[in-house]
Amino acid sequence: MIESMTGFGAGTATSDGITASVELRSLNSRFVELNSRLPKSLQSRENDIKEILRRELQRGKINILVQLDRDSEADPGLRINEEAVKKYTSLLEKVLSVSGIKDTVRLEHILKFGDVFEASELSDFETEEWKLTTEALNLAIVQLKDMRKREGDVLSKDLRERIKILQVNGDLVRKMGEERIPQERIKLRNKVAELISDEKINTDRLELEIVLLSERLDITEEITRLNSHLDYFLEALDGSESVGRKLNFLVQEMNREINTIGSKSNHADIARIVVQMKEELERIREQIQNLE
Repeated sequence: MIESMTGFGAGTATSDGITASVELRSLNSRFVELNSRLPKSLQSRENDIKEILRRELQRGKINILVQLDRDSEADPGLRINEEAVKKYTSLLEKVLSVSGIKDTVRLEHILKFGDVFEASELSDFETEEWKLTTEALNLAIVQLKDMRKREGDVLSKDLRERIKILQVNGDLVRKMGEERIPQERIKLRNKVAELISDEKINTDRLELEIVLLSERLDITEEITRLNSHLDYFLEALDGSESVGRKLNFLVQEMNREINTIGSKSNHADIARIVVQMKEELERIREQIQNLE
């Protein structure tokens, strides 16, 4: 089953007043390209988050947004540094005594010192944040992949229809090519007969030129290879692996065969069909740029 590279997924996980929210937005890219926006407390986990995504997604530009919210009852993850508070209080009282200023030490004076609060023993707290983040991330991945699969189904149907058009046109060109060779042989004989008298015609040379002309006009080999590429294209659509690069290569090979058919045929009706085939192939090329 093929997948598109475009999609969106979101997931949320909540526990003990902490809510982790993850959003994933996927766009086209030749490779896996990951851009993340994380809260400060999770920045050390950036590589872990990216590694989880790399295991699940083979191609695409993925934008990752992670948010952590805590309600008013949630543990803020801080504790009072009691020793620092006592020392600063004592120090401020000494300053007042030495300066002779009639005042008292107030709370706002102590809070000016940055280390009166310190991180509590946060191993459990950080573990809970990370646990919730991974839960939300996995939910977002499931939703993203589901959307990419749905988009892939639509693209697969469209591609199959376009491949069918190429198959039909290829068969038509093959039949026209087969009918044309005998006609060209007759034309060549008549043209030579008009230009040269019968006595001077080298029959063996004439037959050789007719054979060479037939080979130059024969597009059977190109049609056979084109049909092989078309069949392989359909097989790849039914596969379970990432097919974007494979299909892009097949389109290049199809284009080569169609160009050769056009140049060898030198026939107005065949040229018209070849142009239609190239237009259809270009539409296929545009579509597969969106496949993983």
